[in-house]
Amino acid sequence: MNTVLTPSQVPLPPASGAWREGDPPGRRRWYAREGPLPLEAGGELPGVRLAFETWGQLAPDRSNAVLVLHALTGDSHVAGPVEPGHPTPGWWDGLVGPGRALDTDRWFVVAPNVLGGCQGSTGPSCAGPSGRPWGGDFPFLTQRDQVVAEAGLADALGIGRWALVVGGSMGGMRALEWAVAYPERTDALLLLATTAASSAEQIAWADIQLHAVRSDPNWRGGHYHGAGSDPQAGLGLARRIAHVTYRSEPELQFRFGRLPQGEEDPWSGGRYQVGSYLDHHAAKLARRFDAGSYVVLSEAMNSHDIGRGRGGVRSALRRVTARTLVAGVGSDRLYPPSQQAELAAGITAADDLRVIESPYGHDGFLIEVEQVAALVRELLHADPPPTARESRRPGRRS
Repeated sequence: MNTVLTPSQVPLPPASGAWREGDPPGRRRWYAREGPLPLEAGGELPGVRLAFETWGQLAPDRSNAVLVLHALTGDSHVAGPVEPGHPTPGWWDGLVGPGRALDTDRWFVVAPNVLGGCQGSTGPSCAGPSGRPWGGDFPFLTQRDQVVAEAGLADALGIGRWALVVGGSMGGMRALEWAVAYPERTDALLLLATTAASSAEQIAWADIQLHAVRSDPNWRGGHYHGAGSDPQAGLGLARRIAHVTYRSEPELQFRFGRLPQGEEDPWSGGRYQVGSYLDHHAAKLARRFDAGSYVVLSEAMNSHDIGRGRGGVRSALRRVTARTLVAGVGSDRLYPPSQQAELAAGITAADDLRVIESPYGHDGFLIEVEQVAALVRELLHADPPPTARESRRPGRRS
């Protein structure tokens, strides 16, 4: 039988990198799966736990539950301040709370840390069967494995059907998988800056980042936990590469141009402002993330193909019965709106593609909270629309 565990009070050591046993739990709770998790690639993963956070109260009829799924380096801390156990503030803090789009006086919001992650869920930094961290022995995961684990969490919470499943980027991949694998459990669906299948270019960018991590001498085949030094240089380089793809060229030019960083001289070993900006984000990630999880989750994203084993993408998308909104960021060069257009066209119950106007590129789905909030409100307050595409209201095209 699945169980939900309550964390015990523990001393409060400084939080850094992956969350580990003995670190402050913060707002986390834990779900422990009964028995091993069979994996799509073969084999199984024993001892699965998911860290998660909740806001609001579950209604007696359990009809008000909303599932929020995070992107690659996100975690369960969708809303709330920096506090022991949570080194960064909520990544969608303006979306969740009383009077906000996900009004916690009405909705019960659930946010798990993804399987393979590093903020409380089972991942490479966690103890494996030997008692030592899994490290490089952690098995290959797919989005489908992660969603099966999340379905177990829903069962443990007594949630048979989500009023809304929402996610962006990697979280959008899992949200889509929920709607395809469990259509009877997904009432409404919001897909942001995501795709039906990872493209060659997206795989290429991730592959470069994987090489950056694995090329660090401290990587040690993934077995660096407890070795006294982490592959922070490799992880930092991967983050620098990724962050350029997350933002837009016009924004970088407007913010930084060719200006040097302070008194530094780029002709004498100094940095440009844009380089300092990338250094900042590299150091910030290294303090709160785990290189092993970065590798496992990047590989899972590369594996994403909603049509695999389902007759192709078009056939898979026709399985979605949830009323759906799909939105892209107009300036996104990593997950361009053409990919979201494919989703909107292929999901029968989807309205026309919406475009989030933002100069911030892919990160726009995290930054433009008010535009995302409007989409959430539209889905949660709308009457169930006709499923026939011909019945759509006019004036919805972007």
